[in-house]
Amino acid sequence: MSKKPTKAKDDEVETTGHSWDGIEEYNNPLPRWWLWTLYATIVWAIAYTIAYPAWPMLNGATPGVLGWSTRGDVAAEIKAVDAQNAEIEGRLAAADLTAIPSDPELNSYAINAGAAVFQTWCIQCHGSGAAGAKGYPNLLDDDWLWGGDIESIHTTITHGVRNEDDDDARFSEMPAFGDDYLEPAQIDQVVNYVLQLSGQEADAAKATAGAAIFSEDCASCHAEDGKGDRDQGAPNLTDAIWLYGGDEDTIRETVTFARFGVMPTWSARLSESDINAVATYVHQLGGGE
Repeated sequence: MSKKPTKAKDDEVETTGHSWDGIEEYNNPLPRWWLWTLYATIVWAIAYTIAYPAWPMLNGATPGVLGWSTRGDVAAEIKAVDAQNAEIEGRLAAADLTAIPSDPELNSYAINAGAAVFQTWCIQCHGSGAAGAKGYPNLLDDDWLWGGDIESIHTTITHGVRNEDDDDARFSEMPAFGDDYLEPAQIDQVVNYVLQLSGQEADAAKATAGAAIFSEDCASCHAEDGKGDRDQGAPNLTDAIWLYGGDEDTIRETVTFARFGVMPTWSARLSESDINAVATYVHQLGGGE
């Protein structure tokens, strides 16, 4: 292998003198302008990593000598928006909930702010359209376990349901009648009575027997007529609206094992204006009373 640069002809580029199996390497350096551009980008990259956040560390990244960050920009923008909305936020926090709809400016702000709160914190359970899912109430209809007027909605949002974090949480507990309380045959009878109450096909003889069981063990919460009691969060069993399902098998499962859905308290996470806003938003969706 030759190592001496060679130049075969005047019109050919000089080679490096290296040859591999007859293949020669041209001695064709990069243009000076290209090299200086490369050096400049290297200098720029080093300066950038010194000035701005760049290198990942165990608990974050190098902050940069300028102290700039996208988080800081966002925080500044949020602070500016909060300052602009401070006056109306104060009005919303102090407002009489029932009077909000009579103030067009405040009502419009509350609905828009409430929609943002709902999309952030509530859609995970109630769905983006507030139609709910199995075990999560539909907020668009007029069937409310704890009341659907705006003040009741506000209370439910503020304190939640059956959680252990708020002493004022809505609380009710249905017993699991399958735990040595009712025999399977008795559960079958009361299930047929509930089916009959809601206008579904049922065994008449079992339903008749189930009526007595219902009166003794269920009416204290669901009322003698089965229409429920909002003070206890006991659902109406005479309509076609079911939180967990109204078919025979699901009703039997509910009676046997009970239900104990939990909603968190939002008073520790949301401001009073946020709670007022989302209560206003939910109330105007169509199901609020």
